Amino acid sequence: MDIPRVAIWLGLAIVSYLLVMAWNEDYHQQPVSTEPVAAEESAPADPGTQSQQPPNSSDSGDGFERPESDMASAGQQTSSKATGSGATADSSDTIRVKTDVLDARISLNGGHLVEAWLPEHTRTLKSDKPLQLLRSDEELTYILESSLLGDGGSARGHGNLTFNSDSDSYRLEEGEDKLTVDLTHKTDSGVQIIKRYTFERDHYRLKVSYHIRNNSSEPWNGYFSGRIVRDESGDPTGQRILGVQAFLGMVLSTPQEPYTKYEFSDLRETPLNRQVEGGWIAFLQHYFMSSWIPDQDETHRYQTRQRGSNLHVMGFVSPGTKVAPGEEKEISSRVYVGPKIIERLQGIAPNLDRTVDFGWLFFISQPLFYLLDWFHGLTGNWGVAIILLTVVVKLAFYKLSATSYRSMANMRRVQPEMQRLKEQYGDDRQKLSQEMMNLYKKEKINPLGGCLPILVQMPVFISLYWVLFESVQLRHAPFMLWINDLSVMDPYFILPILMGGSMFLQMQLNPTPPDPVQAKVMKLLPIMFTFFFLWFPAGLVLYWLSNNVLSMAQQFFIYRQIEKEQGKSAKG
Repeated sequence: MDIPRVAIWLGLAIVSYLLVMAWNEDYHQQPVSTEPVAAEESAPADPGTQSQQPPNSSDSGDGFERPESDMASAGQQTSSKATGSGATADSSDTIRVKTDVLDARISLNGGHLVEAWLPEHTRTLKSDKPLQLLRSDEELTYILESSLLGDGGSARGHGNLTFNSDSDSYRLEEGEDKLTVDLTHKTDSGVQIIKRYTFERDHYRLKVSYHIRNNSSEPWNGYFSGRIVRDESGDPTGQRILGVQAFLGMVLSTPQEPYTKYEFSDLRETPLNRQVEGGWIAFLQHYFMSSWIPDQDETHRYQTRQRGSNLHVMGFVSPGTKVAPGEEKEISSRVYVGPKIIERLQGIAPNLDRTVDFGWLFFISQPLFYLLDWFHGLTGNWGVAIILLTVVVKLAFYKLSATSYRSMANMRRVQPEMQRLKEQYGDDRQKLSQEMMNLYKKEKINPLGGCLPILVQMPVFISLYWVLFESVQLRHAPFMLWINDLSVMDPYFILPILMGGSMFLQMQLNPTPPDPVQAKVMKLLPIMFTFFFLWFPAGLVLYWLSNNVLSMAQQFFIYRQIEKEQGKSAKG
């Protein structure tokens, strides 16, 4: 029997199946629960009577557990789905901030970031409208809140403050590197609170800070809280492949657990409540994300809560800040709202670049991505970059592949003898196996020589799969002719058909299994793989097609070398 060839192709089929099953287990989205979950509420304790540590779940206030009056106002402004009111934010209560990469709306009721467009990324391939990441309407609620918690010397607390702004529109002008937007609020006691948003040119990160000027006669106490508010709607930018899609949910990073994912079902069943030194919290969807990154030198309390039936509040509360009469202090945190691009995320916080989720083989995927990105810098075309990356991978495994192809060539050379043994001992399988092993030994053929090198390359194939599917750079990236988006399937299925055809031609160079059943299975494999690849991103199919063509070229070259060696040996 031709065990190596069957093992190779069946191994590829099994790996593809396991890849889909693993993706489904990691990223399959649970059905949305229709059972309402009541949010717990309790009055916050007086921060002035506690140590300067993050308040726990019973005293943090706000969206986690805010005073009743403040919760009501926030529900009207930003949580219409939870309350069932159907209301959305009034445009007259928001200000617009536009930079080269962000177009945002900030609500004066609380100073929350309630809308954000990404001008460099369009909604769809044929649309010229920018993609909207943050929004609050009938279809989706996804906003970033921030507030000051604590009672500030009064029973009511800081609450959802109403701010004033000098303008209703701000723009980062040419030649400017930073844009500062100040929102002001003055309490009855004389405390001036300035909520400041600082935007930077060519950056999706921004800084949110509170500047507290205590002009009163009493100490002021408060905590900074940053929150991501998201309902359980599906991923508006997600791609489905064979019924599965990219991860949609929350990620928490701590020094001990750098990257922990939570689906909506996890947040419903077990609300989060942890004290962490540094860390960050993020919400991920396919290609895009938002994240709160507080001070990495302080200990924060990370929490999750629910508002109404399906609105999730995910965020943190920082250590308390005390401002004496006549003093001025600043409390701040950083925010990221934009695409998942490794070079933009590196340096903002430890492990934040892991939100570009390359799977459990990320230590292989990341170098492959850097090489792919480098080739794109040279060629300006992601499709050409994929082909060049395929060439490099084939060169890296050239010797292993050569071993495999030499083994196949030797198996092909002894094919007539194997057929003779089959005819002679066809009724005695034990004798047939014994004679075949004697033939392998005589001809110095390793029956596993064609299989093991392929298996060694499997981690690279899987890693490339994650790279090509997860990289936002390939979203709406054209290649040539009819391929105008490498991140989605070929609209005319031409690449998958070419890939299946190349697989069929490659099989013609391989020895035919002596067993008729195995031979039929081998003939069906190109059809099976073509069917699987119909729904794969065009970039991934391009890689496999290029790999098949290069493999055939290498296999043909090695076969010719062996024939020449045998010819010289016969003459000698």
